[in-house]
Amino acid sequence: MAEQETESMMALEVRDGDNTVRFCEGRSFGAHHTVAGELVFQTGMVGYPESLTDPSYRGQILVITFPLIGNYGVPSREERDPVLEELPAHFEAAEIHIAGLIVATYAGEAYSHHLAGSSLGKWLKEQNVPAICGVDTRALTKRIRDQGSLLGRLLMQNGTEQVPDGIPAGAVTPNGTMTPAYPQTPLMPPPNMHAVNGKLAVKSINGAHGLNGYFSEKKMKEVPTYEEIDWYNPNVRNLVADVSTSKPKIYSPSASSALKHPSGRPVRVVCVDVGLKYNQLRCLVNRGLEVEVVPWDYDFPKLAGKEYDGLFISNGPGDPAMMADTVKHIATAMEEARTPIFGICLGHQLLARAAGADTLKMKFGNRGHNIPCTNLLSGKCYITSQNHGYAVDANTLSKDWEELFVNANDQSNEGIRHVSKPYFSVQFHPESAPGPRDTEFLFDVFIKTIVDAIDDPETLQKPVSFPGGDAAENAAKNPRLHPKRVLVLGSGGLSIGQAGEFDYSGSQCIKALKEEGIYTILINPNIATIQTSKGLADKVYFLPVNAEFVRKVIKHERPDAIYVTFGGQTALQVGIQLKDEFEDLGVKVLGTSVDTIITTEDREMFARSMESIGAPCAKSKSANTVPEALEAVEYIGYPVIIRAAYALGGLGSGFAENKEQLLDLCNKAFAASPQILIERSMKGWKEIEYEVVRDAHDNCITVCNMENFDPLGIHTGDSVVVAPSQTLSDEDYNMLRSTAVRVIRHLGVVGECNIQYALNPDSREYCIIEVNARLSRSSALASKATGYPLAFIAAKLGLNIPLNEIKNSVTKKTVACFEPSLDYVVVKIPRWDLKKFTRVSTLLGSSMKSVGEVMAIGRTFEEAIQKAIRSVDPSNLGFNETAALMSIDLDTELQTPSDQRMFALANAMHNGYSVDKIWQMTKIDKWFLYRLKGLSDFGHQMQGMMQKYHVDNVPHATFRRAKELGFSDRQLALFWASNEQHVRRARLEAGIMPVVKQIDTVAAEFPAFTNYLYTTYNGVEHDVGFTDQGVMVLGSGVYRIGSSVEFDWCSVRAVRTLRENGRKTVMVNVSRVFLFFYLVATPSPDPDAAICRRHGAGKHYCAACNRKYST
Repeated sequence: MAEQETESMMALEVRDGDNTVRFCEGRSFGAHHTVAGELVFQTGMVGYPESLTDPSYRGQILVITFPLIGNYGVPSREERDPVLEELPAHFEAAEIHIAGLIVATYAGEAYSHHLAGSSLGKWLKEQNVPAICGVDTRALTKRIRDQGSLLGRLLMQNGTEQVPDGIPAGAVTPNGTMTPAYPQTPLMPPPNMHAVNGKLAVKSINGAHGLNGYFSEKKMKEVPTYEEIDWYNPNVRNLVADVSTSKPKIYSPSASSALKHPSGRPVRVVCVDVGLKYNQLRCLVNRGLEVEVVPWDYDFPKLAGKEYDGLFISNGPGDPAMMADTVKHIATAMEEARTPIFGICLGHQLLARAAGADTLKMKFGNRGHNIPCTNLLSGKCYITSQNHGYAVDANTLSKDWEELFVNANDQSNEGIRHVSKPYFSVQFHPESAPGPRDTEFLFDVFIKTIVDAIDDPETLQKPVSFPGGDAAENAAKNPRLHPKRVLVLGSGGLSIGQAGEFDYSGSQCIKALKEEGIYTILINPNIATIQTSKGLADKVYFLPVNAEFVRKVIKHERPDAIYVTFGGQTALQVGIQLKDEFEDLGVKVLGTSVDTIITTEDREMFARSMESIGAPCAKSKSANTVPEALEAVEYIGYPVIIRAAYALGGLGSGFAENKEQLLDLCNKAFAASPQILIERSMKGWKEIEYEVVRDAHDNCITVCNMENFDPLGIHTGDSVVVAPSQTLSDEDYNMLRSTAVRVIRHLGVVGECNIQYALNPDSREYCIIEVNARLSRSSALASKATGYPLAFIAAKLGLNIPLNEIKNSVTKKTVACFEPSLDYVVVKIPRWDLKKFTRVSTLLGSSMKSVGEVMAIGRTFEEAIQKAIRSVDPSNLGFNETAALMSIDLDTELQTPSDQRMFALANAMHNGYSVDKIWQMTKIDKWFLYRLKGLSDFGHQMQGMMQKYHVDNVPHATFRRAKELGFSDRQLALFWASNEQHVRRARLEAGIMPVVKQIDTVAAEFPAFTNYLYTTYNGVEHDVGFTDQGVMVLGSGVYRIGSSVEFDWCSVRAVRTLRENGRKTVMVNVSRVFLFFYLVATPSPDPDAAICRRHGAGKHYCAACNRKYST
């Protein structure tokens, strides 16, 4: 199943006042027709089938900020909901409601998911919805963000015309059409875009000049022409009438779950359909309610009779001010006061208008899955899914109403409640689909209120009550801690699985404590670290991190509190050993309790704990002796995996297919730990990780999820890791997210932790592998991948500071209680130095062997993985055939992976292995293999081109495509039988240069004040300017034996010294490679560090060191 490239062109135009702007040209992959509507952006990273069928998007052209769309295809349209058989199982409506779709990169037919029925493009064509790919969606999002709501139109190509080659951008040709806007700056965007000084230029059709004399002097070329269509503002019409049901219809629950009225009839809710999402219907019916869905203008107070027990008002599209009839009917129902009322989204706005409040049009609305909303009753903050362009003006609420929820970012109203009657509504979507399920309990609140009102009519004279308690009481339960002196335990000497990432976490912890005015004491014997440098901790002890010396330091320094979760497994073990002494020593453990740590470290205790909340773990038993291990295997059955308790980096673990392998592994495991866990092997399943943060007030978020390129069986430290996950649907993603939140709350973690899953690729079966109740290697990756300072935030949370009271240091205006949205993809690749040791096996398994790892950032997976491959070693060109592996048995290498696995994949594809054949041998998800196969095929195409072209006349589109896919100039030189300098010169002459993008945690939804940067060829404008002058400091790149954290120390000290002398700095953490990458486990590229502040530190690049960038 190869990716299919469409040939038809499509143009995107936006309305800027009276001007028409040709924003870009791209490829059509949906229906071949022209459309106009309102441009809106959505920052969710999963859930495009659900979003496209959300009626609230009616008449809107949707821009999805996450750049990789179509990865998991689209589910079957024929499959029915198991309870409501009239409804499709996987969608929010019977049809797509968006007017058009805009994405950066489309997966084509190369999708992968066990539920996929077709590609996204095929579904769009079935539904007659146009779509365009190849757009810099970040640049477009910034324009909508800055200018507010925009009208847009997607214009289908209808032919071609001849124009002079080199005609100025944005000019009007003799037949009246506007030419594509070509670049005018040294750092040039693609030829179908226009940029001036790094910003998109506005060109007016009305103001462009005809160039009659110009045409006779130039060589002609062919350019596409496009259809025309009038501008269309969907908000001027009643969109609800288009999406609402035409007649009443009743949906009934199963007989076993149905709630019964005392009269014997079902408990019934009338649902006013003003754009109902099917999942709202599912949430009501699955809880036992019979639901009568009525049209938007149905006079339900008169026509629905008296035998209904609750009123529900759905979400929907458009301006609530146009819904006068619906508002009147709701007002009548409120006056009758005979049932509880619940409204969502548009339903919330209509309820507010019926109560006499006003609504207003927002600048660009709230559309995403990560929006924090604070409950004003309890003080708790929830992560919500939203899709709206209008809001309730809380200042116009009458005295009978109060605000219930407030947006923690922009302070807009998110919910209201009547002070004496059971009426309430919320702006966000508690039914999710797509998005987090954290507020789905509001349906339970509504149903409980209905049942209470049936049992006791006095309930109709009381406000709705909510779980979570009182805000003042909650704050009093967990008051802020104010220790004067805090002891921080470092991780000691570097080792496999415990290296620079803990220097990063410890440094961040100390920084956070100092910001709170707390005196810090550090124990860490590793002199080559940032955290032991002068000026960070107030006092440093270069002593072993063990119970004996920690006890002595505590007695001498008399600290009030201690952190044991920022020093890896070493600090954790000390915390466990001294657990019973801390109270007598007068020291409070900050953050996660030692009891919780013990539960997560003791495999048997952890399995029992998970069983108590119904969280699935692999079938397992613990053993303290070899006979006990043999007995456990008789219960579980082969194959099994052996894990040592309290061990770092999978030490002593492995897979056993038989008794002999089991005995061998037991001998190794018991040498490292007194206890082992034997559990069912799920080798070949997907391995997924979530980084979870929780505060003492029970606010909980997942900062980043990651998907291992390799299936379960290879330690995550030895696997390629991709963030965010690429092959999970919304249902998959939020199923695991909900479990992560439930587990972390149950364990009582305060701060940050990591949870790892095994996910069956052929179903939704999953198991929890483990929880690390501390900062881990993955925490460092997640922090650098998202720009969210995990360790810094975790240290603040240990002081009982609520998440929603900590500011996001990147945006300065949003809060830390949110989940980052990425508009790029991150790839981490390990580095092994196994060749430096004789008789060491190069095979990869459950015990970690890598000594370092790099992180690459791009707007496509292909771009990111090629950067990462080159970053690991300067001799690597990218995903290329490797001559050194020609003599090996590829089948054996693929089936028993080693440190050369990536190159074995390249060689196999070069030798004609199909994706299906490689998948059978490796069980690597086909989506990743399709992407790599595309790189291999493109490389073959590049080599074949030289029979027709020379480097200097390679087609511009092909040259640019090669750079967008992450091919370096050196790679292309190899394909084209040339040299790097020649290719570079040709590229510069063609105007093909990268653009600089920010990592801002919010996918451009808010302006960012960060200099955490990467470059990409998949873009048209820079996010930053280039007027600062300064000194560039080059880092040392990936850790290896002989070059690790000590050179981070050198780089950071150099930057700080330059700043002290008034010089601005540019930090580039590099290896001698050609494209950008990022060293994961170092403190020097910390996006939150003082050295990276906009005013003083200059810029921080995830960049490579070569002439192209350093000059």
